[in-house]
Amino acid sequence: MNLTEDIKKEILDHAKEESPKESCGLIIIKKGRTRYKKCKNIAELPKHTFVLATDDYIKADEEGEIVGVVHSHPFEQPLPSDGDKIACEKSQVPWYIVNPQTEKWGYYEPSGFELPYVGRKFQFGIIDCYSLVRDYFKKELNLHLKDYYRVDEFWKKGQNLYEDNFMNEGFRKVPLEEIQKHDVLLIHLESNLPNHAAIYVEDQQVLHHVQGRLSSRDVLGEYYIKNTAFVARHKSL
Repeated sequence: MNLTEDIKKEILDHAKEESPKESCGLIIIKKGRTRYKKCKNIAELPKHTFVLATDDYIKADEEGEIVGVVHSHPFEQPLPSDGDKIACEKSQVPWYIVNPQTEKWGYYEPSGFELPYVGRKFQFGIIDCYSLVRDYFKKELNLHLKDYYRVDEFWKKGQNLYEDNFMNEGFRKVPLEEIQKHDVLLIHLESNLPNHAAIYVEDQQVLHHVQGRLSSRDVLGEYYIKNTAFVARHKSL
């Protein structure tokens, strides 16, 4: 969908108002007319990413049909990152990106984009160890795990999200000595609660994504074994 010059001006003005933070908003159709709805960016690091406020999304959805997502890249070219592409695929509507300094525009629409297992750039809550587990189970086993909302360092807030949610998804605990292909190791990295997940892919190899690193396939070494809280196996296996 092509945006009118008036809508583009609204978006650009909003982006300049919010800079150096990323702005965000929604394109809706109300009574046959296209409108732009400003939204709050509630991300913990709003200069580098955006999280659209749930209340704003609900209000926009009640007001009209959501047909697009908008955000700005104050310091970068208006090209979709891998995180943008993944989130766009989930939203199933086009995404519009603008740089408030250069006033240049970018565009991306759902096209079936998938990330490879290895070499992913970490972005908590979007491209992280749990999203790798979800993608693996969907592609390799045709199992669709729920995408739970998670905030960075949830374990420091006393939330045991991994243990609780893996059990909710039909996993059960098995002894480490009985580990087999497709099992998931729930690991605590500098934490008393599990805060990392790794998929056992056979031959003492795990597929995982550690924060601050690219996703990788590594040897299941002594460090990860020592810090494994438990091994989880899906009920279908």
